[in-house]
Amino acid sequence: MPLLRRPAAGSSSGLAAVSRSGSTAGRRGPTLAIAGVAALLVGPGAAPLRAEPATRPPDLLVLQERTTVRGPETIGVYGRLPEPDQPGRWRVRVWRESLDRLVLDSEAIDCRPGSATRIGSVDRRVVVRTLNPGGLITPANRLDHLIWWATCFPEQAGRDPSRLADEARRLGFDGLRPEQQTVLPGQAAPQP
Repeated sequence: MPLLRRPAAGSSSGLAAVSRSGSTAGRRGPTLAIAGVAALLVGPGAAPLRAEPATRPPDLLVLQERTTVRGPETIGVYGRLPEPDQPGRWRVRVWRESLDRLVLDSEAIDCRPGSATRIGSVDRRVVVRTLNPGGLITPANRLDHLIWWATCFPEQAGRDPSRLADEARRLGFDGLRPEQQTVLPGQAAPQP
């Protein structure tokens, strides 16, 4: 949830947008707005509060921008780091930005042929998605594949995964692996 701050006295607009550090300078990316926040008053004569802008990380790879019923939504990945002592496995942060919120998730991605997997969490439960690079891409698995390709092969980031079948086969993926999703019981570990 974005931080909120009351604007400085004498502000001409009555609104203030601030970064997480409290600075109003050097902003990048769109300003996040909370629906109806302009109408929210803290007391008689008080100025409305406004959400701070989302400063996008410099290594953010935008994978999907679309308009939903709630407004524009952007999904991307950043912070790609190799897993120590586990070649072919990566940690990545998933950026989900909409008008009313910014959600950051940490995920583990396995890039090895025969092991293509995306591990994350949904509603505090661990979700393991077994992927089939080079196989059928549907609306249900498109985002999984966009994230997998951007993490494992950043040069393919943002390309339509349904057009990467030949590249997947060249990299050792046969396109025949069954895709599945497993929700593990219990709660996901807290994210840093």
